[in-house]
Amino acid sequence: MDNPFKFGTVVEGAYFTDRVDERAFLTQILHSPNHAILISPRRYGKSSLVAETLRSEKRESISLNMQAVTSSLKLAEALYRRFFSLHPIEKARHYLSHLRIIPTLSINPVSGSPEVSFLPNVNAQVVLEDVFAMLEKAGQKKKLIVVLDEFQEILQIEKGLDKLLRSIMQEQQNINYILMGSQEDMMKKIFLRKKSAFYHFGNVIHLDRIPEADFKQYIEDRLPTKNRGKGISDDILSFTACHPYYTQQLAFQVWFELQQGAEIPLSVPTAIEHIIQAHDFDYSRLWESMNRTNRLVLLKLADNDKAPMENPELPPSTIFSALKRLVSAGILIKNGKYVYDDPFFKRWVKRII
Repeated sequence: MDNPFKFGTVVEGAYFTDRVDERAFLTQILHSPNHAILISPRRYGKSSLVAETLRSEKRESISLNMQAVTSSLKLAEALYRRFFSLHPIEKARHYLSHLRIIPTLSINPVSGSPEVSFLPNVNAQVVLEDVFAMLEKAGQKKKLIVVLDEFQEILQIEKGLDKLLRSIMQEQQNINYILMGSQEDMMKKIFLRKKSAFYHFGNVIHLDRIPEADFKQYIEDRLPTKNRGKGISDDILSFTACHPYYTQQLAFQVWFELQQGAEIPLSVPTAIEHIIQAHDFDYSRLWESMNRTNRLVLLKLADNDKAPMENPELPPSTIFSALKRLVSAGILIKNGKYVYDDPFFKRWVKRII
């Protein structure tokens, strides 16, 4: 029997967990003239939710991670490449005829994927307007879905890019956009601040952790029959606090330990220990890269979840700056209070105390 738990990649089909309400709402948005804004910390399952929703939609979609974009011209090139991955270049000439600046197109002989480039000193704004106009034209018969992940990067790529994109996208009628981001403060700044170019651009979906009862049932259904109802799922969720990624990771390891003959009371602690050992080098390298302030804050948080601001060794302003850095780096999550994103790293840090 194959291990029924999956993590580390997009989770679809039988591996997909819950998210019934969020998926229904996202589907409703895609069947309207509106757009979706999806916000959650990293590894909460945004990409899996979108992939599972798109799987049931018989429509073309283009996905792009904005972290890979360094300029407006690179954004245009990436969109062209993804579009021509859907529409073979030799069959898409009618789209090219409407462009003001024609890109140089070729096929990578190794991967077979399309390559796109432009001559030096090209007008990047015109190129960007052209590619979005092409996408709009492609959605005339059946609306195109465009997914832009880590959308908060738009504020870092190029000054004024957010205003330019909003001016283009707000006029389009044949595209549903899904704009995702893991930096909650920045995403709120983009979509909920009145002076922002993208203020109220779409319907905001805040993706939270999966409810404990639903996750418990999901785990119980996938454990070997003889191990069900013996507290294993409770122990897993107690450790991960229902974090989607780390719950799947721990459940995967627990299932393996049970298959190897581990005793039920020891299956979860043994699995936790094996995962920490497997990541010990990465955790050590991460810890060594931190300054003293970050380490003190993390040590305080790992010590019985005490409030990080209650640290006599550091002034509150210094602690607050450290917390912001740690959230930005994805090490902490601000969810009412500051908590570790990775429970295994938290357990590793507690051993230092």
